[in-house]
Amino acid sequence: MNPDKYTEERVLSLRSWTPQLLSFRLSRPAGYQFTAGQFARLGLVKTDALAPDDTGQRIVWRAYSIASAPEEGALEFCSVLLPEGEFTTELARLQPGDTVLVERASYGFLTTAGFAPGKDLWMIATGTGLAPFVSIIQERQNWQDFENLVIVHSVREAPELAYRDTILKLAKEPPFGASGAKLRYVPIVTRDTLEGVLHERIPVLAQDGRLEAAAGLALDLARSRILLCGNPAMVKDMRALLGAAGYATSRRLKPGTLAVENYW
Repeated sequence: MNPDKYTEERVLSLRSWTPQLLSFRLSRPAGYQFTAGQFARLGLVKTDALAPDDTGQRIVWRAYSIASAPEEGALEFCSVLLPEGEFTTELARLQPGDTVLVERASYGFLTTAGFAPGKDLWMIATGTGLAPFVSIIQERQNWQDFENLVIVHSVREAPELAYRDTILKLAKEPPFGASGAKLRYVPIVTRDTLEGVLHERIPVLAQDGRLEAAAGLALDLARSRILLCGNPAMVKDMRALLGAAGYATSRRLKPGTLAVENYW
């Protein structure tokens, strides 16, 4: 790949939420721009027999949603470490100071830019699909454009509720003053017990009304704008459920009420 299309960045820090769940921060390329909700393409150099030339090295690329705020001086990402993952086996070995390649462009349409005007922004995620929403709730414009910001995050086990401390802090102490939106947080744990959280799949909770009850807010086509990110089964089921209620993704010259991204 042409080196002009990427930069070499340093690992600044790492945080292990569980043995298989990792967040990591990289230095930010000079002039790098993105919209909250977008993703970056990251590369790691791997030494093995599959290298295309006699150097013995090749670059493995993967897409990761950006969890940091657009104006922040670093880039943060969240990843599940798969034992056989070609990229994540290398990622698991990283230490502060190591090098990660970052493509100069940012990608993706899981943003609020294509939405028709609304009052409530629902961000519904499973697992590491939460990452783009962590960026979105740190962007000033979203606190000004909406009256309510709703984070729905489903995981299997309680320790996987990454960024819970960040979300709760922002809910308690809105970052841009009292005139901004109200942040509501709905954690869901499907294979563990944790007091005060829901324990069913998101589509089931959305269908029987428990999701709205937990958020203290109704889903309303006139008000609600919805972002879905994560497990393809969740995204498929929720897209069907919301589609039946009239929600639709943006089309050319027609702003939407729904934006979707599968996370694998």
